Formats: sequence, C-alpha cells, structure tokens
Amino acid sequence: MATRILAVDDESSIRKLVSVTLEGRGFEVETAVDGHDALEKMSVAPPDLVVLDIMMPKIDGWEVARRMRENEATKKIPIIFLSAAGQFESQLHGLETGSEDYLTKPFTPSELGDLVSATLNPDQHEKLVKERHKKEAKLRTIVDIMHRSHE
Repeated sequence: MATRILAVDDESSIRKLVSVTLEGRGFEVETAVDGHDALEKMSVAPPDLVVLDIMMPKIDGWEVARRMRENEATKKIPIIFLSAAGQFESQLHGLETGSEDYLTKPFTPSELGDLVSATLNPDQHEKLVKERHKKEAKLRTIVDIMHRSHE
C-alpha cells in the first residue's frame, strides 16, 4: 500500500505541482483546497503526511496544524509547511507548532520530493536538514559579501 500524502493549498497550480511531483515518487496524493477541506478529509482517512500551505481562506495552516496536534487521530502525522512566507519568524513558528519542516515557495519539485521522502525516514531527514543548513549558511555568506561590496 502506497504512502498517503494530503496536499493542502488554495492555489490549484501548487496542488497540481505537489501531486505530480509526489505521485512521480510513488506516493498516493489527495488534495484539499483549504484548511476546512483538509480537516474534513483527515477526519475520514488520516494521511501518512501533510504538505500544508499557511495562508489560505477559511482556516489557515497554523490553525490546521494546531487542531491536528490536539486530535488523537492526527497528532502524530508529520507536517511540512509549504508557504510563500519565508521569513525566519514564520519558519520558527511552523516548527513550534510541531511541523517537521518548512519549505518556502518557490520551490523545486526535487526539493519537495526529497523533503517528503526524508521526513518519512527520520535518519534521512536529519541528514537532509544538515545539508540544507550548510547551503543556507553559504548563501547568507555570499549575500553578506555582496551587500558589503556595494556599501
């Protein structure tokens, strides 16, 4: 039986990209158009992992995550936030709500696929997170150097 992923985003193009990407990796993907839709679908059949947008109408991703963590049936389901809100504070808040990771839009299909696969395999996830932190540190250094050279 394939691992089931629930992709929650109010943008149809993002839902399609997530679906195609993850189905190409052998996952079964169901989609939800907003937080309310996601909570309804999870109450019927809890997925193995949720890819969750933050800024959505009706019920936002923060509230979906909070409700998931309060519900016995969904509290241990891994959550990956997928959002255009890339500020450090949003990412930190995402991790504080109990999510496993946070991917900012725009993202590449390989980033998403690797992150989902790694999240479902804790040993692989730790390695991926360390690699991402190294890349981010290098990028920050480059940006700092560029800023200083323009001053």
